[in-house]
Amino acid sequence: MDAPMTGAEPFIFGTLKGFLASKAAEKAQETIASEITKSAWSSSATQVKPGSFTDQIKQKIFDASGQYISSYADRHGILKVLGMTEPVWIEDIYTRVQFLGNEGIRQYLSLENLEQAYRETQQRRFQSRECTKQDGLEVADRQPYLMVLGQPGAGKSTFLRRIGLEALKRDGSGYRHNCIPVFLELKRFNTGTVDIEQAIAREFETCNFPDPARSTKRLLEDGKLLVLLDGLDEVPTQQMDQAITQIQDFCDRYSQNRFIASCRTAAYRSRFRQFVDVIMADFDDEQIQQFMTNWFRSKDDQQLGVAQKCWNLLQQPGYASTRELAQTPLLLTFLCLVFDDAQTFPKQRAILYKDALDVLLKRWASEKRIQRDPIYQDLTLPLEEMMLAEIAYTGFVNDRLFFQKRDVVEQICTVLINNLNAPQHLDGDAVLDAIQIQQGILVERARNVLSFSHLTLQEYLTAQHIADNNLVAQLVADHLCDRRWREVFLLIAGLMRGGADALLLQMETAASHFVNTARLKHLLDWAEQATAGSEGDFKPVAKRSAAIFISPACANNILALTSALCPNLYYGLDSISLDLCIFGAALTPNPNLDFFRDIISDLDLAIRYNPDLLQDEAFIFNEVFALLRRCVRNLTQAIVQLEVFNLVYSDTLSSRLNVLEAKPFGIPQSCEARSDLIESIRRTWYLALSLDSDWVDWSEAEAEALNHYLYANELIVRCKEAAVRVSPQVWAGIEERMLTVRDEG
Repeated sequence: MDAPMTGAEPFIFGTLKGFLASKAAEKAQETIASEITKSAWSSSATQVKPGSFTDQIKQKIFDASGQYISSYADRHGILKVLGMTEPVWIEDIYTRVQFLGNEGIRQYLSLENLEQAYRETQQRRFQSRECTKQDGLEVADRQPYLMVLGQPGAGKSTFLRRIGLEALKRDGSGYRHNCIPVFLELKRFNTGTVDIEQAIAREFETCNFPDPARSTKRLLEDGKLLVLLDGLDEVPTQQMDQAITQIQDFCDRYSQNRFIASCRTAAYRSRFRQFVDVIMADFDDEQIQQFMTNWFRSKDDQQLGVAQKCWNLLQQPGYASTRELAQTPLLLTFLCLVFDDAQTFPKQRAILYKDALDVLLKRWASEKRIQRDPIYQDLTLPLEEMMLAEIAYTGFVNDRLFFQKRDVVEQICTVLINNLNAPQHLDGDAVLDAIQIQQGILVERARNVLSFSHLTLQEYLTAQHIADNNLVAQLVADHLCDRRWREVFLLIAGLMRGGADALLLQMETAASHFVNTARLKHLLDWAEQATAGSEGDFKPVAKRSAAIFISPACANNILALTSALCPNLYYGLDSISLDLCIFGAALTPNPNLDFFRDIISDLDLAIRYNPDLLQDEAFIFNEVFALLRRCVRNLTQAIVQLEVFNLVYSDTLSSRLNVLEAKPFGIPQSCEARSDLIESIRRTWYLALSLDSDWVDWSEAEAEALNHYLYANELIVRCKEAAVRVSPQVWAGIEERMLTVRDEG
């Protein structure tokens, strides 16, 4: 069965267990018994002899109907996957399924269009949020022939099972057709013959229906069955063509019944002419939250707010890649199990992603007991993983998330040829087809265009390739400040089981090269001198970070560096960041004072009530500088409380900021006067920080170099946190040297 899929609409009968014990279940039992009686045992049934339908048979049909409902619930209404210690009812965790609209993800015609569309979304998801989606239950209710397509773990099997449960309820609120559901796993047809009618009869026989063959025949002829054919892709490859023909013939012969089938997207060839094909959509944020709420539904979990804690953790910037995995129900189940065990996710997320890849490569196929393609008799999992890692790395180096199928096949062939121990008889196309169908790690997004199912997996496999092939030095030299490679750096640190010392030292050396001008060196020297010996209970490097943050040269990501070095200090700085933002805006040489309308909330509110105030420059000027004074006052208090500056700098800074706060400002009458005023404020601010006045104008190159330097240092700290092992001595040395001018000798 597929991963728990999705869902939590309100249920009239509560959970499935509650339904089985309700009067509604008795009514459903009576309805099913009545339908079977009318179809197979009425006087109009040609094979029924007069007097053969006795009260004893009637009771037997009634009892068997109840047993059928109970049996379906026991066999298909519970889930136990990925090492779960206890099974769960489908209805307890189910989240509503959505199908992609007709355009789906395949609307794009070329690799270039796919790349452009993905980058325009600025999201870590391959399915566009703009794609039209349809409610799964509504589609199943509307279409008599439905083919449900999706990647491994997308929840296809769970969806079919759930539709069967809805059909059993007979309450008219969900699945509105009065059909008896029969769930058949197509992987069980492994002898070359797919006798669906016989399989249905066995389902009825198991529940002790009298004369099950006759009942099956008559129910099919009367169109009373909902036939759920799960896992077309799990039919052995050698029997696939024959199985498709036999299924098609069966559907044609009993066309008045309803049919829902499922198949992995990569294995489907659109051979069923009556069926409407739909593709399962990835989970959106609302579905992910709902699934978590359903999963962590015990009284203790609800009192502790475990579901919300799990969701909040995934919302943090550092878990963006982890959150991407949650778009697939199977991997979301995996994440919930991990969080349930530790109430957090491991900092060494390379371990988490390795386990996620293991779920797709081995554990899921094993739990579903899929008869693997014969090609896997020679293609070992380590060899397959090595192939995938090389494909991922090549694409990432070339800034490609989508690949031409022929290029991937060529890479597979190259790997096989250049590996003495690889089976040389394997065909590249066959290997790729097997990987697509069995694991779904590579997915066809458009005709002959592939991508990894998750960007996270491509990043992990890229990191694995770098670690396996000793490419760390090249990674640092080429991509240290490329934000696109950030996750790869963090994963590399987690994969270096022997220790990440060499990586961190190489990153430190590369980062120091950005401090290449007198102005940048002066900033670091100033930060060191201003904070040396200060009383704040923070590490020296955290104090230097705070000083640079407060200086006019601060870059946006210095706050991230501060949070990495000392969370307590980060919260202190974060509380004054808005004041710094407003104050920084005031220091911008922009003569148009309307600029502040979009930054300052209370001024904006005043203007909304009276737009005419925009024409009153005196009003705007006074409001802006009233805010400026308030910002200066708040900054002064915060800086004193943080105690990151030593006494000499702290006293000077406080006194000069007080002067700036009290300084009177006249209303400038011209653009030139406005610019002069702003320049005066800026110079006063620099003077308060004991920085030279020639710091007013930074070149674009200097600002970029500082930005890269600060980003690289923050990444060093994050890699240290992500590593499995770091030497205390090595890290102490890096921390001591961080945000200082290194001795060129």
